[in-house]
Amino acid sequence: MTVPVLTALPGVAEALLVAAAGRSPRLDVVRRCADLAELLAAAEAGLGSVALLSGALAHLDHDALAALRGSGALLVGVAAPGDEREADRLRAWGVDALVLAPGDDAAADAVVREVLAALARREATDPAGTTGGHIRQAGTGSPAPWSPPPVPPRRAEPASSGSRPAAPTEPPPARGQLVAVWGPTGAPGRTTVAVTLAAELAALGHRTLLADADTYGGSVAATVGMLDEAPGLAAAARAAAQGGLDLPTLARHSPLLAPGLRVLSGLARADRWPELGPAALDVVWDRARDLAAVTVVDTGFCLEEDELLSYDTRAPRRNAATTGALDAADTVVAVGSADPVGLQRLVRGLDELARRPAAAGARLVVVLNRVRSSTAGPGGERALREALERYAGVQDAVLVPEDRPALDAALLAGRLLREVAPASPARRALVGLAGLVAPVPATPAPSAGAAAGVLPGVDGGRGGTHGGRRREAAGAARRGRALVRPGRRRAAAAD
Repeated sequence: MTVPVLTALPGVAEALLVAAAGRSPRLDVVRRCADLAELLAAAEAGLGSVALLSGALAHLDHDALAALRGSGALLVGVAAPGDEREADRLRAWGVDALVLAPGDDAAADAVVREVLAALARREATDPAGTTGGHIRQAGTGSPAPWSPPPVPPRRAEPASSGSRPAAPTEPPPARGQLVAVWGPTGAPGRTTVAVTLAAELAALGHRTLLADADTYGGSVAATVGMLDEAPGLAAAARAAAQGGLDLPTLARHSPLLAPGLRVLSGLARADRWPELGPAALDVVWDRARDLAAVTVVDTGFCLEEDELLSYDTRAPRRNAATTGALDAADTVVAVGSADPVGLQRLVRGLDELARRPAAAGARLVVVLNRVRSSTAGPGGERALREALERYAGVQDAVLVPEDRPALDAALLAGRLLREVAPASPARRALVGLAGLVAPVPATPAPSAGAAAGVLPGVDGGRGGTHGGRRREAAGAARRGRALVRPGRRRAAAAD
């Protein structure tokens, strides 16, 4: 039984590999693709079980690799000899095997042996073919499930005979948590809850990252007063798609807003939503767990995934930023408005959330926002809790009182609620929410640098404290670009 192979390689390397595959009894090159579009079409049609692709292929990115992996093909990255950047990019994309482009027949035969070894590893990992994904078995028309292995690590250099024995490896540090703040349509105050929750988590001593993943109307930057906004999340997603998102890059795109609080701003224009590819965002959320103890993601409202019903090819997915964050979250904070219409939307939205298998494993915290006697009815808060328990099975909802004057003052000043009205009843309720969401008891940072969220080797000692903003304002005035209104902050991220 032969294994069908697809190739998308430049120059003489492809001819050498096709000839070497022809000498192997197990491999059969069925399509030599001219570009990425042809490779994707052939893979999605089930023509090949192995894809040999060059890291220099035009338009190749993380989303394209995810599409190829979804078709079930075993991905073998072919890097140019001596090009470490190309090899690192292929590793970051998570190819199943990484080889160097051959220059002669002997090197091509070595590549074929590596491909066969990768196939053997896959068969040993999943001999019964019971994991996710699909791959066509050569000689049959039946699909065999398959799940790709994790990203292959960089190979370690062999130790010399005189080298010291390796020290025992320390256990990896605990990774951060992801908190997705979601709410149904109708502006229930999702962004206000997300911003205040992130600020209170930072005040508790947790390194916090606030990300705006709303592809319909992102407003985190405007809420916290970031001027000259550049969409930091889009920039991070582009870096992830190109395989270059590391911690310093993510920190550069998420400037400090307050001690311990970073902001990854969202799209300034809703029509730029295609820049937030789902595969790239998965990488962003994974890197965010290493940058911050808690990542708070302000998501959109829509959970629909019917794009495939309208397209007969790979469909753009506007809601993938929201659904991907919900699926990756450790905790989902569902925000609803405390009025009859808002309660009805929240109950239906919670039922829709429960039907998502990935999100169903996350911890759910329900927040009723804008609680006021004029809409709660004669029973007040007790009536709201009884309605949630009866129709949604929610018993311990967090109720946030309406405090329009304090929230309006914070919004007009472009500052956090805890800075403008620390005694606000809305803020006190959200402090309690932060206590529920906080992963572990945090210790206040001992130094000013640590309090500002400075990470060794990432921030270079710069912090976004209030003093830093004053120096920034002075620099802006010297350059003739004065801040528009008092209290506003300027984002340091580059688009």
